[in-house]
Amino acid sequence: MLYITQTALELGFLYALVAMALFLSYRILDIADLTTDGCFVLGAAVSVTLAASGHPLLAIPAAMIAGMGAGFVTAFLQTKLGVPSILAGIVTNMGLYTVNLMVMSWSANVSLLKSETIFTLFENTGIGGAWNEAILAGFITILMGILLILFLGTRLGLSIRATGDNMDMVRASSINPAFTITVGLCLANAMTALSGAMVGQYQNAADINGGTGIVVIGLACLIIGETVLGRRTLIKGAVAAIIGSAIYRLIYAIVLYTKIMPVQGLRLITAVIVALAIAFPTIKNWILFQKRKAAARKGGH
Repeated sequence: MLYITQTALELGFLYALVAMALFLSYRILDIADLTTDGCFVLGAAVSVTLAASGHPLLAIPAAMIAGMGAGFVTAFLQTKLGVPSILAGIVTNMGLYTVNLMVMSWSANVSLLKSETIFTLFENTGIGGAWNEAILAGFITILMGILLILFLGTRLGLSIRATGDNMDMVRASSINPAFTITVGLCLANAMTALSGAMVGQYQNAADINGGTGIVVIGLACLIIGETVLGRRTLIKGAVAAIIGSAIYRLIYAIVLYTKIMPVQGLRLITAVIVALAIAFPTIKNWILFQKRKAAARKGGH
């Protein structure tokens, strides 16, 4: 059980960055950014390719810059060419498939066998013992969460939040919404690429199909966390992304450990968990409504 908890924490921290990216794009900017799947693979591809060349540390900021580029393309399509936000993300995601193959030298996967990664470098320091991977992943994720909260409290961050709340008001205040949307999407995709970069070095491999369904899973993690903590403040929103991701990965690990479903059925389990997570607020409201209805009937009698 300890091993399950440790693995769930490691993966929970790593994938929480995607949930935080969706918190910024979906909750703050109110944009359904579907660039996430391709951007996640882009981060992993850049990270693993550079790590295989002997630059595991340089691979992290390089992956984030690549992610910012993907976010810029999506924002450009949306703000300058008038493409709807959902279609802009889909178009960028389609283009990223070829870009990711190019980064991986036209191979469907790249391996890091016998290559140094940020996790092996951190392990060599002797910090954390058997929990070194969880500590490193947790440190980077929590640091990004703190930086995100601090940024959203700045003047530019407040402008981005205002853009998501009321774009017409932002225009009336002489703020360029195209600029704030571009900055927001660049930052969101940088975090997504960072998640892919960390996961790629954690798993010692990058796969062209490794990002399939990431946007749905990230959204489910965010909703799970918001169900537990609520989403009234920025701090709660960022923390909810981390907690929701850890809970999701813990459920996933328990299903694997107990062998309730064979390995071939894991996609079905994932689909069920995601569906329940997204539908939970509606189910919760329905249960509360039925309780109030029953109480009203008793009061009437």
